[in-house]
Amino acid sequence: MLPVFYQEILVEAGCDEAGRGCLAGPVVAAAVILPKNYVNGGLNDSKQLTEKKRFLLREEIERDAIAFGVGLVSNEEIDCINILNASFLAMHRAIEKLVVIPELLLIDGNRFEAYPNIPHCCIVKGDQKYMSIAAASILAKTYRDDLMDVLAIDFPLYDWQKNKGYPTLKHRKAVLEHGFTPLHRRSFSVKA
Repeated sequence: MLPVFYQEILVEAGCDEAGRGCLAGPVVAAAVILPKNYVNGGLNDSKQLTEKKRFLLREEIERDAIAFGVGLVSNEEIDCINILNASFLAMHRAIEKLVVIPELLLIDGNRFEAYPNIPHCCIVKGDQKYMSIAAASILAKTYRDDLMDVLAIDFPLYDWQKNKGYPTLKHRKAVLEHGFTPLHRRSFSVKA
C-alpha cells in the first residue's frame, strides 16, 4: 500500500494531470487532500488500473477526501501557452477549487510553476509513490475520460470514446482524412 503522506505535519494536496499527450480535448488536473490515517490498498497510478477500477476508486476518493478539486485547460489555451504551461495552469485551477487550503503541494513530475503562497515538492512518478497523488491521477483521468466520451458524440469519426483523444493510428488517420475539429490542438503534429 502506498504511503498516505510525504511528511506528517503539514496538510498536503496531491496534484496530477491527464491528457498531456492527446491530439484533442483539454488537459485536466486534480488536487486531492486525503485524511492522514487514510487506508486504501487500491490506490495507484491511474495508468496501472482498469477503467472499471478507476471509476470505483473515484467514488471512494470523492467520498473520503478532505477536499478535492478538478481544473481544465482547453485545447485553444494549450495552443496559446503550450502543453507544459497548460498542465501547470490546470493544476492551479484544481488547487483553487479546494475548500481546504493545503500547506504543501505534492506534484507528480519534475517541474511545476509555483502556486502563490503554498510550497510544493515535485516527485517523479509520484502517482506510484503517494496516495494523494495517485488519487489526483485517478480523478484527472476519469473526469477527462467522461468529458471525451461526451465530446465523441458530436465527432464520431475520431474514435474518442475509445482513444480519449490520444494519437492512435485511427485517430491520426481520421485527422488526415477529415481534418481538425474545433477541439483539436493545432500546435500538435499529426502524422499517420
